[in-house]
Amino acid sequence: MTEAPRVPRLEFTGLEEAVAALRERGLRISTPRRLVLEALFASEVPLSAEQLSSRLGLDTASVYRNLETLEAHGVVRHVHLGHGPGLHALVGHGVCEYLYCESCGGVRALAPAELDPVRDAVRDLHGFEARFTHFPIAGLCADCARTGRDRGGPT
Repeated sequence: MTEAPRVPRLEFTGLEEAVAALRERGLRISTPRRLVLEALFASEVPLSAEQLSSRLGLDTASVYRNLETLEAHGVVRHVHLGHGPGLHALVGHGVCEYLYCESCGGVRALAPAELDPVRDAVRDLHGFEARFTHFPIAGLCADCARTGRDRGGPT
């Protein structure tokens, strides 16, 4: 089996650093591309191409093309939270892993170190190195579990 090549992620802490790093790689920063980046920086949670398109008033195909380019250059990655569309998040200002509530749709971003005990338990029990960057840990948030609000997630 051939493994897909891994793109080195760019290191950046803000929009202007990300733009400069992309320009250093020879990438043109068009107005739609800059708008997509600005929206991702402004959001606390990953966004779908459709959400970006709606918020920015851009053609969805243009948003997808820009997200693909940004992902190919190591600036954006896609994640899957629940059964909805693929979402996109920045990678250069720190990797996040996620908890996803199957009842209310709530998302909680965590630093990877916060899930190290879970990773350690999986490794100790099964010899498997677990990652939660592409697919989250899914279940019920504290509020939904406490109030019994389970809208039919997997059992």
